[in-house]
Amino acid sequence: MKMFNYTGSDGCRLAAWKTDPVDGPVTVLLHGGGPDHQSLVPLADKISDLTSVVVPDIRGYGRSVCKDPKRHTWKQYTDDVITLLEHLNIDKVVVGGTGLGATLSLRFAAEYPGRTEAIIPISIEEIEDDDEKRAEIEFMNAFAERVRSGGIMAGWDPILKDLAPVIRTLVEEAIPRSDPESIAAAAAIGYDRSFRTVEGLKKITAPALIIPGMDRRHPAEMAKQIAEVLPNGQLAEVQMHRDLLTAEDLARVFAPEIRKFITELNRT
Repeated sequence: MKMFNYTGSDGCRLAAWKTDPVDGPVTVLLHGGGPDHQSLVPLADKISDLTSVVVPDIRGYGRSVCKDPKRHTWKQYTDDVITLLEHLNIDKVVVGGTGLGATLSLRFAAEYPGRTEAIIPISIEEIEDDDEKRAEIEFMNAFAERVRSGGIMAGWDPILKDLAPVIRTLVEEAIPRSDPESIAAAAAIGYDRSFRTVEGLKKITAPALIIPGMDRRHPAEMAKQIAEVLPNGQLAEVQMHRDLLTAEDLARVFAPEIRKFITELNRT
């Protein structure tokens, strides 16, 4: 994959990688909160004959360093995707991703329906009510404080045991490629709200392939609810499970159904 830099709307220097161009749609794959773009490279490789794939480091992660907590909002993250498309001179895209990236794909589709070919949210994060949101803010603030005082691994240490095994692996692999101050700043996304209710996703009309998660922060039930609400949503026959341990495992299990979904898009 070829690496390139682009500039966010606020002047932040951001990094991304892309496969060689092919006929068909362009797909942007967005990683979860903790890993970086490398977590999705094996998946990109397995679909790159059907679609040109772009895998950015979301701001705060990997080489997209952003140390200012005020610049970590859902609006800014969505603007970063638009800036990426403008940089590459791309009109419409398939947008997918894991965890944080799944939420961002939903936000993008809701805010930019005319630029959304389809979405592939994988391991969707919980949509919190008010009480859960207050708990999330405390959780993220505690994480950021541990990172600032003890480093990134100290921040993740009490959390990893509760996550799906593959997420644990991807987080641990990304730590050496991450800037601690930037990772701590990215925790400020906890103050922002992705969506208030699942019903708020009804306006997303793009075709959607939804792959469920499996842990408390990425509950399978949330994916099922969203698949029922989206006018053109379909629940995948595969989901996160404990036998997935690496990025290669994730790609091997999820790529066949994603390939089928993209092939159908290419026929329309």
